Amino acid sequence: MLAFFSKIFGPKSYAAQKLIADNGRINARLKLAKSKKTHPEILYYLAEHDDDPAVRRAIVENMATPIQTSSILVRDPDTDIRLALADRLVHLWPDIGDQAQSQIYAFAVQSLGVLALDEVLKIRVALSSTLKDFANAPPKIVATLARDVERQVSEPVLRYCIALPDDDLMDILKQHPESWVAEAVAGRPIISVPISEAIIEGENVEAGKVLLGNKSIDLSEHVLKHIVEKAKSIPEWQKAVALRKELPTSLAKDLATFVSYSIREVLINRSDFDRATIEDISEAFQRRMDMMGGTEKDDELYDNKDEAICDAIAVRDKVAIIEVLSEATGMSLEDVDRILGLQSAKSVVAMCWKGKLSMRTAFSLQKDFVKVPPKELLYPRGGSEYPMTEEEIRWQLDFLGV
Repeated sequence: MLAFFSKIFGPKSYAAQKLIADNGRINARLKLAKSKKTHPEILYYLAEHDDDPAVRRAIVENMATPIQTSSILVRDPDTDIRLALADRLVHLWPDIGDQAQSQIYAFAVQSLGVLALDEVLKIRVALSSTLKDFANAPPKIVATLARDVERQVSEPVLRYCIALPDDDLMDILKQHPESWVAEAVAGRPIISVPISEAIIEGENVEAGKVLLGNKSIDLSEHVLKHIVEKAKSIPEWQKAVALRKELPTSLAKDLATFVSYSIREVLINRSDFDRATIEDISEAFQRRMDMMGGTEKDDELYDNKDEAICDAIAVRDKVAIIEVLSEATGMSLEDVDRILGLQSAKSVVAMCWKGKLSMRTAFSLQKDFVKVPPKELLYPRGGSEYPMTEEEIRWQLDFLGV
């Protein structure tokens, strides 16, 4: 390598610079390391042989230092030097990222690959936070960063980097156990149909909500159909899919056959649906209401939450039950679903009390929907009163975190 540089740049002042590099005092070596007039060969030599980290740091920061020295500095024992090198390489990337066939590109990618696996977290974070914004970032490097075990390294790449190949995204979605991974991918500025499908298939409630709320992407009819099917058992997706501008009328009508009254209102108030479509949606919703023994115009069905829940229990409509309980209690849909899933009589009773529902409704929820074992059922006191004291109920609510 030294001979290579000597042939290119000639012997002018080389001997004097070499003497300083070998035997000069620290100030002289620092001056040499910082100068743009220093022979590249000498800069390379200092990067490889100088014992003082200040000199090697100056080599990194000298814009005259050839990119080839990165193959040495990338393994420097000083963390700050490796961090400075990472900063230099990513800031040079806009100039060299499109020179895939050049030697400079090869050296840069090789060094970035080593830094992407550096044991020091802040170095990997520095790479991730910058490379995520480059459309021409090296795919292998961003794929390495996207698989990093540290969230602050992998999440920015998963969320923003369009250079990350779909094959790697798909593999990460399948293999990574943390739920935030799917949420990060769901928020990407560009998402292919297969990736959207994988997110929905995973039934990660929050990831689905992020995907449906992502205004920078268009969801295909195929993906929307899949979402509508899943939304029957995931009520948190219903309003979001009802608001998607790409939702075709056929799927809007399908949605109306199982959503709650409030989401039916979202559908019929869309300005992009024609009158015929709105009427079809209303009729589809009405047929479901008729099965529950109510009518679309019967506002008392929705004001009387006890009646609405009892009707929903009769037809095993989990979506409607969760929606009404959430509205009555002010709790999130997720919390309502979680508490029902506990199959605890005290939890159901406390939740119904919070929502100012009758004890008879609480008993029906226990017995007919949650399926609390007979011996554990809490019966109304005196036929209609809550069997737990207010203090006991508030303790239970605190225990449930609501």
